[in-house]
Amino acid sequence: MSDDILNELARVIAERKQAAPESSYVASLHHKGLNKILEKVGEECTETLIAAKDAAHSGQHDELVYETADLWFHSLVMLSHFNLHPDVVLNELARRFNVSGHAEKASRTASSPNTSAE
Repeated sequence: MSDDILNELARVIAERKQAAPESSYVASLHHKGLNKILEKVGEECTETLIAAKDAAHSGQHDELVYETADLWFHSLVMLSHFNLHPDVVLNELARRFNVSGHAEKASRTASSPNTSAE
């Protein structure tokens, strides 16, 4: 089911990317450019973090799920800006499966001299 939803979302986003900005929210984001798309991703990220903090205090998760869906959606729009299908992210997650998070992070840092340590 999850793959079907991601594939359908990717298809719809790609289709709407080509639409008139007045007719589609996705088209309007693409028309405004990468900075607007990134602004939306950042906004949704912040709203997701706040919802997670609120859920920790209230025990209610509805807003967290809602905001996470917005974050994922806008992340898919961002990927579509670069003509990337969600499968590339799923493939990367699959590659990392059964790899220690510490080892994976070390491999990124070691192989990329321009990556700053966090």
